[in-house]
Amino acid sequence: MIYLDNSATTAPNEEVLKTYLTVSKQFFGNASSLHRLGVESEKVLNRSRALMAELLEVAPSSILFTASGTESNNLAIKGTLLSSFQKGTHLITTASEHASVNETFKWLETNGYHVTYLPVDEYGCLSIKELEQAITKETSLVSISHVNNETGTIQPVEEIGALLAGYPQVRFHVDHVQGAGKVPLSIKKAKIDLLTMSAHKFHGLKGTALLYIRPHLQLTPLLHGGDQEFGYRGGTEHVAGAAAMAKAYKMELERSKNEKQKLSRLRNRLVEYANASNALVLNSDPEHGAPHIINFSAPGYKPEVIIQELAEQEIYVSTQSACSSKQLEPSRVLLAMGKPEEIASSAIRISLSYETTDQEIDVFISAMDTLLPRIRKVVKERV
Repeated sequence: MIYLDNSATTAPNEEVLKTYLTVSKQFFGNASSLHRLGVESEKVLNRSRALMAELLEVAPSSILFTASGTESNNLAIKGTLLSSFQKGTHLITTASEHASVNETFKWLETNGYHVTYLPVDEYGCLSIKELEQAITKETSLVSISHVNNETGTIQPVEEIGALLAGYPQVRFHVDHVQGAGKVPLSIKKAKIDLLTMSAHKFHGLKGTALLYIRPHLQLTPLLHGGDQEFGYRGGTEHVAGAAAMAKAYKMELERSKNEKQKLSRLRNRLVEYANASNALVLNSDPEHGAPHIINFSAPGYKPEVIIQELAEQEIYVSTQSACSSKQLEPSRVLLAMGKPEEIASSAIRISLSYETTDQEIDVFISAMDTLLPRIRKVVKERV
C-alpha cells in the first residue's frame, strides 16, 4: 500500500497506539473523580498537558484538549464572539480557509456579523497590506490558517501577528492543523491568541485535538455540563487520547529535525513531474509551499476516476479537503486562487508524511504515466 493522503489523516504510530492502550487499561478512572483511580487519571492528563505545553513553549494552563480541529476552530471563533469582552461585529478571514472556519463565518454572517474574506493570490497567499486595510474599529477577530490543507500554501503568520499587535482589540486565531510537526511556528513570536491542532494529522488518534488559549484571554464555552478543561469544555476528559496526542507530537517533532529535508526533496520531485507533464497543471507554489502537500490538476479528467483507479493499485490520494471531497464540486480554495473551473474541478492532492519513501513516489509517478493515457483513450472511444 502507498498512502499519500496524510493531510486527510495519518496512520497511528505503533508507539502511540501502545500509549493509548496502556493508559486506557491502567488509568481508566474518570479524571474528575475524587478517588484514587480518578486522581491517577488526572495526573496522566496533567502530564500530557504539560508535555504539549513544553513542546509548544507555552503555559500548561493554556492548553485545552478537545475532540477535533473543527471543535477547536469553532470554540476559538464563537467563544471569542460570545465573550462579553468582545463587542466588535467585524471579522476577517481569507477566502481559502478550511470548511470548519469558512462555514462558521458563513453562519455568523446570518447572525449579525460582518465578515471580510480577504482575497488570495495565485498561490493562495494573502496580502498583509490588504489585511491592514480591512481592519476597522469594529474588528474583533482575525482567523487565518497557517498551512492550507489543499495546496500547502504557507501564510505569513508572524507578519500578521506583528501587524495585529498594534490592534489590541483584535484577537488572532491560527488554524495550525496542517502545519503541526511539518512547518515550524512559534506561538510567542507570532503573537497568537488562539491556535488549533489535531492529533490525527501527526500520527495520533482521531478524537483528540487541542486549542491553545493565550493566558488571561476570556472565551465563552460552547459545551456546558461540567467544569472540566478549566471550565471551557464540559464532559469526561479523554485521558488516553491526550496522552497519545502528546506522545505523537513529541515523536513528530523529533522526526522533523532530521527528515524535513527528505519531505522537501520528495515534494520537489512531484513538482518537477507535474511541470514536465503535458496532462497536469501545478496549483501549489513550486518553491515556497509546505514540504508535505502538493496540488495539481488534470484538466479533462474526472479526479474521482483517477483516485479510484489509483486505489485499485493500492495507491491512495485525494481531491480536495476530506471534509469536502465527496461533494464533487470545484475546489472553493482553487477558485479563490483565481483558477478556472476546469482546473478547480480536476484537482488531485498528494500529501506526504515522514514515512513516505522515494520508491513510493516512483510507483505513483509510474502509475500516473500509465493511467492518464488509458483513461484518455477510453473517453475518446466512448465519444
